[in-house]
Formats: sequence, structure tokens, C-alpha cells
Amino acid sequence: MTTFAQYFTGQDEGPNAQSSGALPSIEYDLVRAHVFASLVTLVISVLFGIAVATKFSFPEFLGGHGWLTWGRLRYNHTQGIFFGWLGNAFLAFFYYVVPRLANRAVLGRRLGWFLFVIWNFAVVLPGWVLVAAGFTQPLEWAEFPLVVDAFVVLAFVLMVFEFVLPILKARLSDLYVSGWYVIGGIIFTMLAYPVGNFVPELVPGARGAAFSGLWIHDAVGLYVTPFALAIAYYVIPATTRRPIFSHFLSMVGFWLLFFMYPLNGTHHYVYSAIPMSAQKGAIAASAYLGMDVILVVTNLLLSLRGNSATASKDVPLRFVWFGVVAYLVVSLQGSVQALMPVNRFIHFTDWVIGHSHLAMIGFASFIALGGIAQLVVLAPRNGPHIDGRRSYDCGPGRGAGLGVERTMDRFDPYSRKLLAGPHTLGTSYSRGLSSLLDLSCDRARVVRGKPISG
Repeated sequence: MTTFAQYFTGQDEGPNAQSSGALPSIEYDLVRAHVFASLVTLVISVLFGIAVATKFSFPEFLGGHGWLTWGRLRYNHTQGIFFGWLGNAFLAFFYYVVPRLANRAVLGRRLGWFLFVIWNFAVVLPGWVLVAAGFTQPLEWAEFPLVVDAFVVLAFVLMVFEFVLPILKARLSDLYVSGWYVIGGIIFTMLAYPVGNFVPELVPGARGAAFSGLWIHDAVGLYVTPFALAIAYYVIPATTRRPIFSHFLSMVGFWLLFFMYPLNGTHHYVYSAIPMSAQKGAIAASAYLGMDVILVVTNLLLSLRGNSATASKDVPLRFVWFGVVAYLVVSLQGSVQALMPVNRFIHFTDWVIGHSHLAMIGFASFIALGGIAQLVVLAPRNGPHIDGRRSYDCGPGRGAGLGVERTMDRFDPYSRKLLAGPHTLGTSYSRGLSSLLDLSCDRARVVRGKPISG
């Protein structure tokens, strides 16, 4: 039986570990390549976002060329975060964690580099160029054109061979929960992606919108969430050197996620032409999902019991801890926003925008940064670490810790604007046009702050 110590203890032996019998081979070159690609695409995607936020207040910013219009920049911002930043960050972590969880190497080095090329040079880069040139789909979280979508599906098929098959060759009864989330995320996304990207092009009207709505939520629930939780469930015991609080609760949370999340997407169309039974079913699933998130977060936070000193000093753990707390907040926010009395007021406000940004920044990005920080600590450049020191114990670590603190500080004033402004706006919608006109000046000040707050 594969023990917890085999997962999380022992020093990395470098690429030739498998021959020595200590650990299976880990493709550190692919880890570094995906980490580098994730950080580059993160910077570019953030610049897209800053340009979009600036155009709210200064529409003439960057001129009126078609390539630089608000809509195309916004599409490239969201898809860049989704595929470029988070996709590469997740893949980097897979190349490190799958050999350790499955106790065998990924399927192939050449396949890995082919997947790297497909992901970055057949999906992210051409997707950006085609969207900027005006070739796109008018679908949320599915803005890249169909030719790019085909390569996305191909990439997930390759992930099945590269990551899922080695895990399935291990004894599933001994598999740690991070491995289950990797399997579930890859398989379910491979199946759900065509539903949200190809089917709406073939099915007209409200039915097509319903399929699109399913993918809007599946993109977060079946792609972002499983992979982020795989990182959280790995980093927490790896840094504390203690097992998670309950393996049973972790598996309950896993199965509830994949049973409940695919049903949620229709709650984006409350009070729409979609059958009311589908809307109410999605609202009920959203409530059950909130309960599941409480269970998962409780299990993760209880795994940190007695380790407050470690959480305050260990940089990867600090990123992951904040991401787990943000996961609880944003999930409960989504469950409440799906309720009809609440949705009536917030549907056309910044509550929805804030919800999505808190999910992608506060939850997914913080946990992804924690995973990357863990890889920077563990992955050797020219061989194994022999002194046992954490690379952030000195200056770079203090800088990373300071960045976390400053980012947390930034969330507080921005969240106050986020919570107060949309509520006022939603109330004004219900009161009529005169209230909206009275609100416009205050609303303009909030919009001007968006480029600064990020």
C-alpha cells in the first residue's frame, strides 16, 4: 500500500530518480516550461484587463482600431487567464504531482512537449490573435473560435494519456484525493467543453443559451475547481508534514462536487425563457453545492490545526490558505446569488462580476500561486537539494510574503466597494430611472478605481 510518507516525504532525486528506486522520474524541464509560460501569459492577461478597465472611464484609450476595442480586449483577458495563466500553472503542477501520486512517471516526455506546444501555440497564442482580428464566438467563457476549440479538446485528450493513464495504473484504492481531482477535472472538462463551445452553435435560441450556461459554470466547477483543490490537498499536508483531517470527507466532497456542479449552470438564467423546472433545479443544486464547499473547506482548514506557525511562515501554504478561505466566501456568495429573491436585485450588477473575479483571483489564482511556489521550492535546477533549506527563507521569501500581505490588504477596500455599490445599483433598478440617474456620479467614481484596484 502506498503510504502518506511515500507521497509527501523524501527529497527529490532529480530526473534519474526512477533508476535509483527512490522516486519515479519527474520531468522538471516541462515543469519549468509551464511555470514560465503561466507567468508570461499572466502578465499579458493582466495588461489586457487593465486596458479593459481603463476603457470604462476613457473610451478613447488605445484609439479606435478594431484590434484594440473593448470587447476583443475583454475576451483576450478572460481567455488568457483561463487557458494561459491557470492552464499552464495546473499543467506544471501535474508534471510534478502525478508521478508522486501514481508512483510512476507520466506517459511520455515527447508527448509532454507536444502538449506544451498545442496548449500555448495552438490554443493561447492563436486564440488571442484570432479574437483580436475579430474571429470569435459570442459565448461566455467560450470566446475563442471553433478552430481553437478543436485544439483544446485535443489537448484534453492528450492529458488523459499523459496524466490519467499513469494514475489508473496505480491501485485506486490507495490513491490520494489529489489524484482523484486530477482524474475528474481532466475527464469531465474533456466532455463538458464541447457542450459549451460546439452545441450552442448548432442549437438556436434559449436551448442553445442553456447549453452555454452549463459550460459557464462547468468552466469554473469542472476545470478550475478540481485542479485548484488538487493543489490545496497536496500542498497542505506536504508543508505541515501531517495527513489531512479526514480522507473520508475529502472523497465525499469530491463526489458531491462532480454530481452537483454540472447542474448549476442554468442559475445564470433565472427569470428567463428557459423552463422554470430547470431554473429551480439549478438553484437547488447551487444550495447543495454550498454545503459541499463548507465540508471541503472545513476538512482543509482542520488539516491546519496546530500549525498556525507554519501557516504564517510557509509561503506556499499562505497562498493556499487564503485561496481556501476565498473558496468558501465565493461559493457561499454564489449559492446566495442563485436564490430568486436575491437574483432579482443583483443579476445586472457588479455582484456577478465581483463573484467571478473573486473565484478566479482570490480562489484559483492564489492556490495556483501556492502550487507554483511549492514547485519553486522543491524542483531542483541542477540536482537535488542537499541542505534542506527553503528557498524563501531569505530575501526572496520575505518579498513573496510581503506581496501576499499587500494583495490581501487590497482586497479589503475593493470588496467594500464591491459589496456596497452593486446593492445600491440593484435597488436603484427596482426604483426606476430617476434613482439610476442619481446614482450615476457615485458609480463613475467606482469605475474609475477599477484600473488601480486591478
